[in-house]
Amino acid sequence: MEANSVETAILNQQDKIPVSEAMRDMIREVVEVCWRVMGRQGTPEVSIVLCDNQQIRELNRDYRGKDEPTDVLSFPQEELGAGEDALPPMPALPDVPVVLGDVVISLERAREQAEAYGHSFEREVGYLLTHGLLHLLGFDHNSEEERSRMREKEEEILAEVNLIR
Repeated sequence: MEANSVETAILNQQDKIPVSEAMRDMIREVVEVCWRVMGRQGTPEVSIVLCDNQQIRELNRDYRGKDEPTDVLSFPQEELGAGEDALPPMPALPDVPVVLGDVVISLERAREQAEAYGHSFEREVGYLLTHGLLHLLGFDHNSEEERSRMREKEEEILAEVNLIR
């Protein structure tokens, strides 16, 4: 593996929407670009779980107390305090991966939202993935300032992988 590449495990746990090799390539590219744009060092590991509305509803209920499907959930390896960066600056150890956590995306919800927003399914999955990854890296949207900062980074990353509206 090349230096600073990202180890991305893509787990398709649903059978309602086909996941092509092109979709898997796009997912890997978004993860790589997100890591680079954020100026991170080292070799990160992240798991991307693709699921259906029922599975994400169960996760949302069990972990957030909301008994309804959602589009994306992030499960960081390390719990963060408000405004705390997931990866404080430190020298990267070349052979020790940085385990970020998991991003879970409902492909059913992504398809519904893509249709509602009038853009491609790929763009919606890319957006949800970017949003989830930024949560793993310490971003949040609890205030207007945080929301604006996060949105700016999302658009920068999506533009770089040509997933614009």
